[in-house]
Amino acid sequence: MMKSAKKCKWAASVMICAAVLLSGCSSKTAEKPGAKEAVTIRLDQFSGSGASEGALKEMIAKFSEQYPDVKVELQSFGYDDYFTQLQSKIVGGSAADVFELNFENFVAYASEDVLLDLGALTGDTSGFNQTALKAFQYEGKQFGIPNSFSNVVLIYNKDLFDKAGASYPTDDWTWTEMSEAAKKIRSLSGDTYGLYRPVSFHEFYKGVKQNGGSLLSGDGGTFTVNLPQNVETLEIMSGWVTDSNVMPSDAQMGGMGDWDLFKSGRLGMIITGIWAFSDFTDNCGFAWDVAVEPGNTEKATHFFSNAYVVNKETANPEAAAALAAFLAGSKEAAQIRVDSSWELPPVTYQDVLDSYLKVTPPENREAVFKSLDYLVTPPVVKQQSEMQEIITKHLNNAISGNVTPKDALDECQAELEQKIKLN
Repeated sequence: MMKSAKKCKWAASVMICAAVLLSGCSSKTAEKPGAKEAVTIRLDQFSGSGASEGALKEMIAKFSEQYPDVKVELQSFGYDDYFTQLQSKIVGGSAADVFELNFENFVAYASEDVLLDLGALTGDTSGFNQTALKAFQYEGKQFGIPNSFSNVVLIYNKDLFDKAGASYPTDDWTWTEMSEAAKKIRSLSGDTYGLYRPVSFHEFYKGVKQNGGSLLSGDGGTFTVNLPQNVETLEIMSGWVTDSNVMPSDAQMGGMGDWDLFKSGRLGMIITGIWAFSDFTDNCGFAWDVAVEPGNTEKATHFFSNAYVVNKETANPEAAAALAAFLAGSKEAAQIRVDSSWELPPVTYQDVLDSYLKVTPPENREAVFKSLDYLVTPPVVKQQSEMQEIITKHLNNAISGNVTPKDALDECQAELEQKIKLN
């Protein structure tokens, strides 16, 4: 069981926040949608796995039981298409009443004055994870209600570790121990790999944090992409593919996804999100568990959070806020989210968390909460998509061997300074 101190550290006031939040919203919405005329609220969401789609529909059904005069029309879109369509709808004045934003894209929309300030509609928010809550504030105003919260852990195939004679990962592991175990597993056969951790924007920003670096200066006013510790990070990460080959190249993957490689039983370790738990539980024919992911000079792990925001132009702001609050903060929604292993609810209840920890596999779900001590957020700028594309391009150049990691990051720094405006 998780220690009570840890629970309190993650979310204070666990018993009251959602109730107050919902009462604050419902007191404002009861008259409009209930006592007067029925209203329709459109909800746009980027889709996930089948389990998450089913969970969301179940949450909406629970909302409809309490708000029978509010009809919810749900539209789900693939993540790759979602923001392209959302931008077009915003420009065309046809955006949904409530829609989902992730942390990385939030600032771009909040800064364009298209979101409703929810501060007066959310009530007491002290029970939210404060990192998640503050992530959706802009210029001192609360423009989003966090609906999910997740992080990343090291997931490992216990059977392959046993075959390789390698010790299971511990919370004290660094990249050194991880690489040594990966090499032992890689030696088992030509098509068995020790580690999968993509050299992507999200893994790189976290990787440099794990090695004492950063991509932006502390005040956010300067890019620091080519710091020496960042170059070392890219050398190590790319070396997992090009030198030791404990991680497969794209060619060796042959079009297979990283989750599929793990589920096939040919991958010792994968660093990925806790949203993989339900898929791996259903589709892994071997024993697996999780651990806090290793760092190099220090530990760091992803902060991922999504939020519901309300369209500033909605005709029914109170009903829209009530829907956002219910899906984000109600106990019913929190329990559904936990039961489906669909990330974590940012508004938490002690009994809901207890039920989360009891679900196996993995046995070591405690690692999910231990990882919260090491959360780091990605660099966020108004030109977020363009920044990520530039960084990704230069990371790929290093992985392909076209340039050295140092040259790749020097060129990346120069391009960012030329094309991305900070502050």
